[in-house]
Amino acid sequence: MSQDVVADGLNQIMNANRIEKRELVIRRYSKVLLNLFEIMREKNHIEFEVDEEAKIVRVKILKLNECRAVKPRYYVGVAGIDKYLRRFVPSRNFGTLVISTNKGLLDHKEAVKENLGGSVVAYFY
Repeated sequence: MSQDVVADGLNQIMNANRIEKRELVIRRYSKVLLNLFEIMREKNHIEFEVDEEAKIVRVKILKLNECRAVKPRYYVGVAGIDKYLRRFVPSRNFGTLVISTNKGLLDHKEAVKENLGGSVVAYFY
């Protein structure tokens, strides 16, 4: 375990996916990780529920090829989003790049639509 909660959570999901385990429990989480999970839920990649009392997140993997945190978290302007899309995602129409903006976490399409740049946090497809 490292100090990066987002990277740890996504690594746990990828490890479970590799051994074809469809459900897992994440014991360390943050607001950023939960917002990222919300974006993944909107794209129908995972389902999750938070148990505040036990301080865990139960994640159910629906369809997911890969999800990774981007380290270091590069700052990207609106014009540079395409560069990172080509670097991390196999196709423009296939994957999602998550960007932390001053309006919260957004996927790359919403960031371009709202003309916002920010730090590249993660990608998944």
